[in-house]
Amino acid sequence: MITSKFDWKQVDQAPSEPFLELAKTEELDDLAAKILYQRGIDDQPKLEDFLSADLSQLHDPYLLHDMDKAVERIRQAIEAGEKILIYGDYDADGMTSSSIMREALEMLGAENQVYLPNRFTDGYGPNLSVYKYFIEQEGISLIVTVDNGVAGHEAIAYAQEQGIDVVVTDHHSLPDSLPEAYAIVHPEHPDGDYPFKYLAGCGVAFKLASALLEGIPNELLDLVAIGTIADMVSLTGENRILVKYGLQMLAHTERIGLQELMQVAAIESSDLNEETVGFKIAPMLNALGRLDDPNPAVELLTGFDDQEAHEIALMIEEKNEERKQVVQDIYDQALAMIDPAKPAQVLAKEGWHPGVLGIVAGRLLEKLSQPVILLNIEDGEAKGSARSVEAVNIFEALNPHREIFEAFGGHAGAAGMTLAVENLDQLSDTLCSYILDKGLDQAGKNSLVIDEELQLADLSLETIQSLEKLAPFGMDNRKPVFLLRNFQVLQSRTMGQNGAHLKLKLAQGGAEFGLVAFSQGSLAQDFAQASGLELAVTLSVNKWNGHTSLQLMLVDARVQGVQLIDIRAKSAQIPEGVPNLNQALEGDSKAQAVVLLEVPDEPAQLKQAFAGQDFSVIYFKNQIKQAYYLTGYGTRKQFAKLYKTIYQFPEFDVRHKLKELANYLKIPDILLIKMIQIFEELDFVTIEDGVMTVNKAASKKDISTSQIYQDLVALVKYQELMALASPKEIYDWLMADESD
Repeated sequence: MITSKFDWKQVDQAPSEPFLELAKTEELDDLAAKILYQRGIDDQPKLEDFLSADLSQLHDPYLLHDMDKAVERIRQAIEAGEKILIYGDYDADGMTSSSIMREALEMLGAENQVYLPNRFTDGYGPNLSVYKYFIEQEGISLIVTVDNGVAGHEAIAYAQEQGIDVVVTDHHSLPDSLPEAYAIVHPEHPDGDYPFKYLAGCGVAFKLASALLEGIPNELLDLVAIGTIADMVSLTGENRILVKYGLQMLAHTERIGLQELMQVAAIESSDLNEETVGFKIAPMLNALGRLDDPNPAVELLTGFDDQEAHEIALMIEEKNEERKQVVQDIYDQALAMIDPAKPAQVLAKEGWHPGVLGIVAGRLLEKLSQPVILLNIEDGEAKGSARSVEAVNIFEALNPHREIFEAFGGHAGAAGMTLAVENLDQLSDTLCSYILDKGLDQAGKNSLVIDEELQLADLSLETIQSLEKLAPFGMDNRKPVFLLRNFQVLQSRTMGQNGAHLKLKLAQGGAEFGLVAFSQGSLAQDFAQASGLELAVTLSVNKWNGHTSLQLMLVDARVQGVQLIDIRAKSAQIPEGVPNLNQALEGDSKAQAVVLLEVPDEPAQLKQAFAGQDFSVIYFKNQIKQAYYLTGYGTRKQFAKLYKTIYQFPEFDVRHKLKELANYLKIPDILLIKMIQIFEELDFVTIEDGVMTVNKAASKKDISTSQIYQDLVALVKYQELMALASPKEIYDWLMADESD
């Protein structure tokens, strides 16, 4: 069953002719120009600024709040030989931020240590016991936080009380009150006026490194690109510049660890782009922090030992594979716990790995188009993550009910929480009531902006080359999504492990292109047959055996009207979880999809079953118990031969010798029975106790006058429709009003 995951919204704003001419001077085609125009890049200064994205456009790091204080204190520590602790975070942004700061300090000859907190033992942000350890046992006299700190009041207050200064560099949402740190470097600081507010943690660390080194350290840009992409911050302004040049550095990186990581992940440097980082490199780094101690990542990113880098890269790859399996296992278990009657799901279970619950909640959200809270139960507590659709502000829904929680925080689309197990039902009731009271239960799907409708005949590799000038793509500069409709599916086949993915060959206007649809392998026959199919796609380059071609990547799919899927072939599988017609009609079932498994004998019975129903998908298996459409309704020659044969026998035992008679006449059993019933109706024979006697005095009558014969003719035509007609013809017959 093909169902759209998103609510499609098509943009249609044509650029002016002068802008199109201007775009041509920048070697942009009309498609790329239209996309930029629709995104507010609508005049020459904006276009030049967007396309140049030069390092010279980076802002002065000293415009950041407290940057001067932070630089002065760190330099003082270096000159005095103080021990500096770099305290990071356990995700890819925190790992790269820590690595950037480590290398910058080492360039200046600073004595430093790096510590990334463990998600499970230390939690997020400054940890009091960790601070105590480094201050009391390691002799640390200055702490520099990267990618965290603005919420670390207790630990930072302790450090400052001990005479240990803390320089905070962070980018996360600011709390109502800030900690009493020595310096707080944050692009959104209320007393600051930094021109760009959306730096990632690694971006803030890079700005501090630039100030310390009195210039732009290009060699650190590869780390900035990884962290910025991984943290999904706005890829506009400075972030666009940092990622653009960072990707160039990454393609030629001399970091042994990154080379090893890309090798184990089978990433070619020529294929490096924001998607490679976002979907391969970043998840591998994040997997380490999700499942284990994140600190080896810093050694991977900054170390010089070939063997150690190789071993860490292999370990990270192993953790990433483990993470994938853990995610899949929890996803499968959670899916089985879904209550379809509820507008939101609160799912909790013992033994779920807390490090991946956010990922699984996001996958379930995508499938269900409703808010999902996933929680691990341990020692009477439920702790986990929430993900929500655009229509439901999860923070607004739950924040007024903090009495339910032991800890709660988040924003409109995501939240984290801890609560007593006995409060789980109250949590579910609270969220569901919020949704129903506001009438949000039908608002489900997130929106998907469609930039333009495509015609396959207009596409070429040059189309992608023009669009690549709009890259890097990400938050607030999303990859263009295109609408494709009125095409043919020439081929639909599964690919990947266990046929998990789908490969289509599409044709339109004399052009043919391949399309890849991840995680859609189970819908191969649906995509092959669905009429009114519309696709939302992105464009990509496929390189195979030295051949380069344009390829479409599926973002979403929908079908206009009812989906009619033909599964009458013996090899065609009945879809799992889809009820047959009888099951769907039982009770108060509101099934969207249904399988017409077995065709009833009476056409009226089948029409009545579909009357008033509003199925979105109908799978036609159309099994027929007695296939009269294969036997026909008897020819004149067959009837004559039957009569001639039985006329020779005054009495014939049809109860025991019917099969012999069928074999002799070469007439199928089921048809022969009907023919004898017709003879009996027309008074040509009588049957008593299984013995058939010919009525030699019977008057002559035409076979067609028999009601049984007339019903058989109608049945054959009905079965022919069910067995041989197209799904569309069957559906039109089902929906036809007999009175018309």
